[in-house]
Amino acid sequence: MGPQEMTLGPGKDEKIARARTDLRMGLPVVLASEGHEALVLAAETLTPERLSLARAHGTDPVLAVTARRAETLRARAYDGDLARIIVPNSVDATWVRAVSDPSGDLMHPLLGPCQTARGGEVGVHRAALTLCKQARLLPAALVLSVSQGADLAATYALNRLALAEISDNLSQSSPLFEVSAARLPMAVSEAGRVHVFRPDDGGEEHYAVEIGQPSRSLPVLARLHSACFTGDLLGSLKCDCGPQLRAALAQIGQAGAGVLLYMNQEGRGIGLANKMRAYSLQDQGFDTVEANHRLGFEDDERDFKLGAEILRKMGFSEVRLMTNNPKKIAMMNAAGLRVVERVPLAVGRNAHNTKYLDTKAKKSGHLL
Repeated sequence: MGPQEMTLGPGKDEKIARARTDLRMGLPVVLASEGHEALVLAAETLTPERLSLARAHGTDPVLAVTARRAETLRARAYDGDLARIIVPNSVDATWVRAVSDPSGDLMHPLLGPCQTARGGEVGVHRAALTLCKQARLLPAALVLSVSQGADLAATYALNRLALAEISDNLSQSSPLFEVSAARLPMAVSEAGRVHVFRPDDGGEEHYAVEIGQPSRSLPVLARLHSACFTGDLLGSLKCDCGPQLRAALAQIGQAGAGVLLYMNQEGRGIGLANKMRAYSLQDQGFDTVEANHRLGFEDDERDFKLGAEILRKMGFSEVRLMTNNPKKIAMMNAAGLRVVERVPLAVGRNAHNTKYLDTKAKKSGHLL
């Protein structure tokens, strides 16, 4: 935030962060765009009481879902990347959540037919879905039109965001800054140091584990590792994350110098709760990609540019990247950090994750 913008009140990033928190708690937010104001509630945290109050203050309720979720529901996505499902007056909050959450799709296959809206401005709907994703909620939002004269934000102390003001900030990651660092002797190397990076908007922190004293003038051996609670901590056999983490640390320790970035982007960026939803869908017979799509997410929602930003701020410009994922290489290069070599990291295959790994290779292009 520049000096000319500084006030005691919240800036753009803070307003967005507040909106994410409000949606997680079940509070509505007001989004305004091109003369249109809308009351927005996250479908996952919607309560019967707030649905009733929202209907009393708003009109033309629609449930905004991603095109991925719309495909499962056989709802027409007239707006390309999203669909606006018309919410009948007769349905309750349970119906809204059931349409949003695929956990019961096979038990209740006849949720539709879903009638969808077409035409008109969809900026608020797109922003609502982005906020839900960033809040690690299911990407589905109840959106109701409200009269600008009603001023619900002032009446009920709701967060109001004008898209013209915050659209750029909403689509970009908040800058990261190092907030602390300390020496950490580890089993793989006694010459360890952990750096903690925090985004400007107070969001999730990310960590850089530096081993030895890697030269800033040479390509650094590095691993960009996404947090995996189940694999890294619990030793889950459903993925290869834990073995990859330990193998990468061991290899950097043997080399004597390098960096492991530990990014808090659980479940390919959808969060642990949604990851567990995806696991439940996998138990029903869907593969990893199919499960993400049924939830309304893309194959991979992570932002690898954050890793490039951390390495640049640590003084590196080139990297020998330990990965099996070509998309990481492409995104790191696009973010201005040159990947001079891909270092394979194929470990951890077992009877429980063979299908998972095969899906990563076939559908996500991993080199396994």
